[in-house]
Amino acid sequence: MEALGTLAGGIAHDFNNILGAILGYTELTLMDLAPDSIAADNLRAVIKSSHRARDLVKQILAFSRMSGQEHCPVKLSHLFKEALRLLRASIPTTITIKPMIDLDDPRGDTILADPTQIHQVLMNLCTNAVQAMRPHGGILEVGLADVEFSPQDQDRPKDLPAGPYTYLWVTDSGPGMEAATLERIFDPFFTTKGVGEGTGMGLAVVHGIVQGHRGAIWVESQPGVGTTFKVWFPRLEAAVAEEDVELEVIAMGNERILLVDDEPPLLDAGRKILQRFGYQVSPYASGIEALEAFKAAPNRFDLLFTDQTMPQMTGAELARQVLALRPGMPIILCTGFSETIDAESARQMGIRDLLTKPLVMTEVARVVRRVLDPDNSEPTN
Repeated sequence: MEALGTLAGGIAHDFNNILGAILGYTELTLMDLAPDSIAADNLRAVIKSSHRARDLVKQILAFSRMSGQEHCPVKLSHLFKEALRLLRASIPTTITIKPMIDLDDPRGDTILADPTQIHQVLMNLCTNAVQAMRPHGGILEVGLADVEFSPQDQDRPKDLPAGPYTYLWVTDSGPGMEAATLERIFDPFFTTKGVGEGTGMGLAVVHGIVQGHRGAIWVESQPGVGTTFKVWFPRLEAAVAEEDVELEVIAMGNERILLVDDEPPLLDAGRKILQRFGYQVSPYASGIEALEAFKAAPNRFDLLFTDQTMPQMTGAELARQVLALRPGMPIILCTGFSETIDAESARQMGIRDLLTKPLVMTEVARVVRRVLDPDNSEPTN
């Protein structure tokens, strides 16, 4: 697991840098478009997918360290619709998608969950169904409903206590499965697919995620008829706000920022974003070059915004030397992934804030103003 954690950390750092550039340039372009244009809608979809990829990286890191993910209120219908949009773009025309949402209560699809993992459940179940029908086509039915189980309910899965649940089902009209296959369907590495078509881990992961959310999963199948996966998640009896990608009102400024990042796309996107906010930006691709510029005129800059992982000099070392020259200098440290520094150790060094890539434009705006105007900001803890 230690080796897996090291590998995951390296992947996370590189992948978050790539996502950072994608998000940065996409958000910049979105600002130049009419909000109701087709192009703007497409870019908002790119941003949502980038957020999903960012969350997936967090999930990989959490798995490699065997740590839990934070659960939050999630409207399953939103993930449901997003998953179907992704599927429609990739499945053959011989397969028809039949979505069904039957909610008696508008809050009937609200669950306490890790949205990335629930999205993974949806995509894995739907992808398996599509693969089963790919040779000859068919109908993929994906449904969502709210149900209430009583203690006497015969249809209640034996592992579930009585109460309110959100019910998800995925049905295909494929060839179905024999009883012997059904008995092993959730076993790790068990697969009915050919070599190179799958690892057999998909349904095992789905089973683990559902159990981790205190839910239940059943499968029913009949040869020549098709297969249905049924999933129940405990319902959260509370409203949840819809998460949309909207451009918030951005706090502007005109201070002078020393920006440091060794990745050219991130440096360029960061410079353009900060300049959009009204700031005067001096970009440097090297900590050593940035330090020389600071030494030449320590009072020329109002804020140091630096990446952490860079060759020759890390962001933390740059911050240490800058603070030695000018104690109290406002500093924001940014990292794709780092095991050598966390928020607490950064604060002890005198760094005002630690951000994790990929950065969202509105988050950058808020943090920059919070660091520059500490007296007018809410506490970060």
